[in-house]
Amino acid sequence: FFDPAMANRTTKRYGEWTSPITSQLITSSSIALGSPSLHVDSAGVPHVFWLEGRPLEKGRQVVVRYSTITKQIEDVTPAGEWNVRTRVHEYGGGEYLIADGKVFFSNFVDQRLWMQDAFGSSEPQPLTPKDTGLRFANATFDPHRNRLICVMEHHEDGEQEPKNSIVGVSLSLQPGAEPAIPECLASGCDFYASPTLSADGNRLAFVAWMHPNMPWDDTSLFVADQTTGATRKVAGSPPESVLDPFFTPGGDLYFVSDR
Repeated sequence: FFDPAMANRTTKRYGEWTSPITSQLITSSSIALGSPSLHVDSAGVPHVFWLEGRPLEKGRQVVVRYSTITKQIEDVTPAGEWNVRTRVHEYGGGEYLIADGKVFFSNFVDQRLWMQDAFGSSEPQPLTPKDTGLRFANATFDPHRNRLICVMEHHEDGEQEPKNSIVGVSLSLQPGAEPAIPECLASGCDFYASPTLSADGNRLAFVAWMHPNMPWDDTSLFVADQTTGATRKVAGSPPESVLDPFFTPGGDLYFVSDR
């Protein structure tokens, strides 16, 4: 028996043939979900927020909101070029924060911090200046001083390595004015992460480490007094890794350690 279709076939080595099952076919409909959080609006209605990665929209990430009353799912992030993603430490993380009825987020295109309504519909407003080589992540809200506290990474022209710090970003914006450069709260280490504020706003805890260590190798936990500016190391000694500081409402500081 002769099959005419066999006459046009080419024999190739294993793994070199063209397959109809492509990587695009496999991933094009695989929406990534992450960073869930629960927040209550002014009417007392709980809403669930999360970050959604969409391959069919060039991989952009958007903040999504779900109402526990209406069961409605809506995009909070506007359509178009808005992409909730940061490049701090290159691998990102900590792209957005919900606080005080607002969404605070890093936009991938310009790496600036932006603010918009969390429970309504509004155009994002910039919180940091443009074209400065600054990147932001890991924000926490400071209601006592109307600011965000976050990790900032500064990429300067001609510098081989970026400079990392903990900064305060003012939320007291002047209409039409360019946002100010953030205020430095801690610097001197190669990397920073997890800024956490006590309930009374008097103490700021954060994790820091130095080259060539990775965060699972050797990190230290610091606490800074927000009144005097004094900073002290409270945990971490080689080869201990300290992570995820957390203040209780009563002011006790907890953290994870592999000691």
